[in-house]
Amino acid sequence: MTLSAAVIGAAAASASAATVNYVALGDSYSSGTGTGSYDLDSACQRSSKAYPAKWAAAHSPASFKFAACSGATTTDVLNKQLGSLSSSTSLVSITIGGNDAGFSSVMQTCVLGSDSSCTTAVNNAKNFVDTQLPGRLSTLYSTMRSKAPNSHFVVLDYPRLYITNDTYCVGMSHTKHVALNAAATELDTVIGKAAADAGFGFADVRGQFSGHELCSGDGWLHSVTIPIGDSYHPTATGHSSGYLPVFSASTAAAAAKAG
Repeated sequence: MTLSAAVIGAAAASASAATVNYVALGDSYSSGTGTGSYDLDSACQRSSKAYPAKWAAAHSPASFKFAACSGATTTDVLNKQLGSLSSSTSLVSITIGGNDAGFSSVMQTCVLGSDSSCTTAVNNAKNFVDTQLPGRLSTLYSTMRSKAPNSHFVVLDYPRLYITNDTYCVGMSHTKHVALNAAATELDTVIGKAAADAGFGFADVRGQFSGHELCSGDGWLHSVTIPIGDSYHPTATGHSSGYLPVFSASTAAAAAKAG
């Protein structure tokens, strides 16, 4: 009976996806930076290996618009990506906030600088996340709602970078690892609250990435890489095994609730 219900549910989800008009917004964690193949748009580093494209390939929605772009901030989404939304849009995903807080420069400071400079950079970013980011997210989310009033919105967050037990981890110090993980937690907490306040779905990827952080021996994230832009982004496996299952579960739950 359980198997039959699962099969019926999957069939229903597949059928309902045929009526979905899906738009993927956001930054590099949605565009696919780090997947190694930017076959859909090299300038924005959009990849068919990124979770939005993989979800669309698996579910065959009625339409799919891939607007996410590497380096995007909330302002970039407002000014450059929301033209993809309309009253017919029924599903929207987004990762956003990390670039607003300057986490790219924070990571550079932590890789190249001292423990003290890393901690200072992280604390400055956390202060921005606590004081400035909530307002930016609120403005963005409300505008998204006005552009796509009939849509279900899914906000995804960012994984922690390092395992907790990093005793044998080569590279940056334990102090830096702890600081960076704390920054990710602060960012995700603020993003989750802003999503809830907007009435958006929140898909937390941290549990899915647990055991697959850097230094785990089975990481789904890049460490420092050449080219440098891939550093600390999900690999292709991070998208297919990390982000995709969490996003798929969120959309399935929303479809079941609507049904």
